[in-house]
Amino acid sequence: MTSLETQRQPAADAVKAWMLTHRFAGSKDRAEIGDLVFGALRWKQSSAWRMGEDTPRAWVWGALRWGFRQSAEWIEQSLVDDPHAPSPVTDTERAALNGDNIASALAHVRGDFPEWLSSSLERAFGDDAAKEGAALAAPAPLDLRANTLKADREKLIAALAESPKLKGPPDGTPHAPDGVRIPWSLGRTFPWATEQAFVKGWFEVQDEGSQIAARISGAQPGMQVADVCAGAGGKTLALAALMENKGQIFAHDIEGRRLAPMKERLDRAGVRNVQVRAPMRTKDALADLRDKMDIVFVDAPCSGSGTWRRSPDSKWRLRPNALAKRLGGAAAGLGAGRAAGEVGGAAGLRHLFGAAGGK
Repeated sequence: MTSLETQRQPAADAVKAWMLTHRFAGSKDRAEIGDLVFGALRWKQSSAWRMGEDTPRAWVWGALRWGFRQSAEWIEQSLVDDPHAPSPVTDTERAALNGDNIASALAHVRGDFPEWLSSSLERAFGDDAAKEGAALAAPAPLDLRANTLKADREKLIAALAESPKLKGPPDGTPHAPDGVRIPWSLGRTFPWATEQAFVKGWFEVQDEGSQIAARISGAQPGMQVADVCAGAGGKTLALAALMENKGQIFAHDIEGRRLAPMKERLDRAGVRNVQVRAPMRTKDALADLRDKMDIVFVDAPCSGSGTWRRSPDSKWRLRPNALAKRLGGAAAGLGAGRAAGEVGGAAGLRHLFGAAGGK
């Protein structure tokens, strides 16, 4: 845990490296160790406040007690007769674990977000800043999107209900009509890539928020759509399903390497109406699309707060200068467009696609 602070290494990479050098740990131990590392990072600020000490040990106790809702007695008993366990709980720690003083903490402590972001979050959420921050600290469920080119949600739920890795049929997502939700307690270890339903292309892993974003774009069969920050193609696939493989989607990203996984995903999903436009060194890969698009879909890089539930360490690695740099880049994109192959800001999009974009 300390190395994550000093080396600023992504938690997922650090945990993976540890697993490679500690192969004696079984799959159950590995899952629990991963939960503890990420849990300690999720709630480290509120845990430090509650425990009265800002140390990795306090973060872990706090994650177990208030994040994963284990009792103080359970925590103490878990250390008994375990040769690999840390030292026993002290009297001071026992008192903290049996109490809770979080109500007197400031919003950034209760919400587990960096203090320097307080003004921004309070401007956006007002008195609910701490509540929203706490929601962003909670573990995320595993959301799937039924690929309606091959299966509907009911068919997918029925198939997953037979999986020996689940305890029964999963629920649908509350808002996205094609979404299926597996709770975090099961989803964190669910081997979805080995499910026959996935191999057949019946679903993709996609958060409900991303499913909703694709749906409210208004994409319909027969349209011409430019997905200009396509990345690995999650929303491109969702758009293709909404368009029933009719019309055309042009998938582009200024980072060409991000597009690499897309062909395999398109083939598995049975998508036929996507044309991948990789960036070019001397030419504008999107120049011929000007004035021809019904929709320009932009999932632009942002502060990254949407990933905090899955990558809690990223919120602590975010710095004011990094956010300022991203804001500066967005402002620069509001000019007359960028160099060949790049897309930035609203004016830049109008430069490339004309007034037809988003009609």
